[in-house]
Amino acid sequence: MFIGFAVFVGLGMLTMVLLGVALAGAFGSGWVAVALAPLVVIGLGLAVYRWVAGTWRPVGDIMNAAGRLADGDYGVRVTTPGSTSLRPVVASFNDMAKRLETADEQRRRLLADLGHELRTPLTVIRGEIEAMLDGIHTPDAEHLDLLLDEVRVMERLLEDLQTLSLAESGALALHPEPTDLVDLVADVAESYRRSALEAGVEIAFVGEPTLPDIVADPVRIREVVTNLIGNALRAMPDGGDLTLSVTARDGVYEIAVLDSGVGIEPGDLEQVFDRFHKGSTSRGSGLGLTISRDLVEAHGGTISVESEPDAGTRATVSLPARPDRSGTA
Repeated sequence: MFIGFAVFVGLGMLTMVLLGVALAGAFGSGWVAVALAPLVVIGLGLAVYRWVAGTWRPVGDIMNAAGRLADGDYGVRVTTPGSTSLRPVVASFNDMAKRLETADEQRRRLLADLGHELRTPLTVIRGEIEAMLDGIHTPDAEHLDLLLDEVRVMERLLEDLQTLSLAESGALALHPEPTDLVDLVADVAESYRRSALEAGVEIAFVGEPTLPDIVADPVRIREVVTNLIGNALRAMPDGGDLTLSVTARDGVYEIAVLDSGVGIEPGDLEQVFDRFHKGSTSRGSGLGLTISRDLVEAHGGTISVESEPDAGTRATVSLPARPDRSGTA
């Protein structure tokens, strides 16, 4: 800072000398030049100071805000400066801070939701084990099966979280290969047929057997179809009809899952793809549709859900015959 001040003073003195010489030449009188030079220098100095202050004050604000952001204050924002040259920088900084704030809120919400989702099966497991130790329940097949079911719930939740984390970070590996989409969807539907009949749900499948293969990761697409069928069955606790179809047009394959269940409220419909969001009657983890969306988008496709209360739900997956991406999601 001292060197800068010395340079500034030196430049000011040099400017005064040069102005004195110029004014002396202009007015032909040395005393006039001596009198006017300081006034001109002071005026120029004030103008330069105002320009420098107006330019560098927002820079200082950005630096201070960056320090607070690095310390975890994601709510910090910088006031838009009058200088037009710095407005894009401030706008970019504020946008970055907002994104970090949103990501932090999502992280906190995810941890809270995860704790809530894990607490239920853990409570059941602990209660059953304590009852066995106290002699209230005998460790027979019935009670051990109950414990095993709760362990499966936790295992599925952790697997879903791992898949979700990999998909959202872009590190989910895809292994696309020629896949008979009709056979894949029909196979998943058949695996649910017995449990569907026990719940009073009739499954119908419509597919064109002559459709050419699609290039996709069959394991991940099977996971998507499984999630959609599971959601549909949970939406029909009193039975109903479930229709699945596979069609293709103009190089786009479409999987449709239509149920006659309770439907989705308009407010919930807007958030069906949000992590851990569940309707009042849902018994799932709230991750199925989020994971399905990420897996479908990783294949370059889209997924949509249409529904009305008490009028059923239609989930539609659209996939290109050959994905634009490969390797990782």
